[in-house]
Amino acid sequence: MTDTDAGVRARDAIYDQGITACPGAFSVAWADTMREDIEKAFAEARSRPGGAVGRGPHRYYVEIHPEQLRGFVDLVTHPWVTAVCESVLGPEYEIVELGFDVPLAGAVNQPWHRDFPMPEVTRTERRLNSLAFNLTGVDTTEEMGPFEIAPGTQFDDEPEFGHGMFPPKSFYPRYEERAVRKYPKRGDISARSALTIHRGTRNYSDMSRPVLVLGVDAPGAGNSERHDTAVTRAYWEALPEQVKAHLHCPVVETLTPITQKHTIEGLVMGEA
Repeated sequence: MTDTDAGVRARDAIYDQGITACPGAFSVAWADTMREDIEKAFAEARSRPGGAVGRGPHRYYVEIHPEQLRGFVDLVTHPWVTAVCESVLGPEYEIVELGFDVPLAGAVNQPWHRDFPMPEVTRTERRLNSLAFNLTGVDTTEEMGPFEIAPGTQFDDEPEFGHGMFPPKSFYPRYEERAVRKYPKRGDISARSALTIHRGTRNYSDMSRPVLVLGVDAPGAGNSERHDTAVTRAYWEALPEQVKAHLHCPVVETLTPITQKHTIEGLVMGEA
């Protein structure tokens, strides 16, 4: 199967189910290095005000710069990733977000949600204009509180959704009936529409479950406004042209640690 075929199959799955995956895309060693970088960035972020934003009890999100992830170029040039981006978002897709979620021991069930309100182009044309790629830092088990998703809900559009993202509890039976828990292994990549209704579940283990997040937009989607990605000049000059073509972010002399944006999502989940 060609990369183009893989992209088309992934696009069909995302439009149908809201999620797809590429098992074993990277080696376990690559994933372990990714986790080392996440743990280093997480420790730094928690050491300063605004470095990490809460997504509910014992659950955090941190945005980082590409230079903080040694495997960044490997990830954004992986043939499956690029094929999915081109097939779903078009050849001029834009990399807008790099970060990670860390559900710690004791994290509780999140409310069912999507990551941002439905864009007008999705509502009126049923066209998806963004993707979220996820890569786990651990081999996920049931006790760790796996990611849970309700396939086929990416186009759910109801005025009752709080802040456009949180369905009322009366809607929960629909999502619980469809719910699928995911148990990715180190080296796997998933791609989903962040509009697909999902949640993190309770972490009963004594381990954290770090997950890398790569956000990619179609031109004009506007999600870059929610993020503060930047690269240094030296790093930029060493990047392959393939990466530069899709990484539209400030080039700076010195990186500034990112202060996380306190989104409505974070505020609501902090009360979960």
